[in-house]
Order: sequence, then structure tokens, then C-alpha cells
Amino acid sequence: MALVSFSGLDPFGGLVELQDALDRLVQNPGLGLNLGLAGASVFPSLNIFDDQEGMVVRAEVPGIPADKINVSVESRRLTISGERPPAKREKGSYHRRERRYGEFARSVQLPEDMDAGRSTAECRNGLLTVRIPKAAAAKPRKISVRPA
Repeated sequence: MALVSFSGLDPFGGLVELQDALDRLVQNPGLGLNLGLAGASVFPSLNIFDDQEGMVVRAEVPGIPADKINVSVESRRLTISGERPPAKREKGSYHRRERRYGEFARSVQLPEDMDAGRSTAECRNGLLTVRIPKAAAAKPRKISVRPA
């Protein structure tokens, strides 16, 4: 009877390495593919949520002046775009460079019941907040009941 020993051999090690590689690809889609600066670090991270008045979109835009950020709505699509300038450096060379720079654009689809014409945007401390109120027809209304 032959015995097979698996000591020192991890049959799932290859799967773990594959999962790690896929995670890196999702985090930085252009990494190693010569697609230029791409990935999560170029585009601002977004949080999108509903409050009682409508929809709120928050984008992280540190180091970008408010007048260099463009916010537009067209055909129920909210687009945030701009350009992150390259960091100015003093004499010397980089040891590590993780903060990306360049042009960016992020778009999100808006629900039908939003009133994009009354949207507001403000940028404070590197955080852009865009508020899109609900349309009047979409807000709940109280209907009074009269005695018969």
C-alpha cells in the first residue's frame, strides 16, 4: 500500500494567490496593463445615500480647489469631474508614490423622482457634498379626511 505525504504542500495555496491577484486587479485596474493612471486612487471615493429630503453624494477630493471641480446632471446622470494636480516636490526623488494625479470623472445614475434642477454642491475640507432633493410629486403628502 502506497502512502502519499502532503507535508509542505498546500493544495489551496494557489487559490489564495489567485484571490490576492484578483483583489489587486480590482483595486488598481490599470496596474501592470499599461493603461495609464487608473484605479480607485485616481477617482474620488463616493458615498451615496438617501436622507429624508433626497439623495446625498459625498466625494473625497482632497487637494482639489472647489473651482476646479465640475458637477453636472444630464439625463438623470450626475457627473463629478476635475483634475487632481501633481504634488509639488522639493529636491530629491520619490521612495514611494501612491497618490495619483490627473483628470477624473465619476458618474452615477439618479432615480427618476429627483429634482436635479434644485441640486446644490459644496466643498469643505476636501469633501464634496452634492444634494439632490426629491421632486415635489415624489414626497409623501398627508391627505386629510373629512367627515361625511
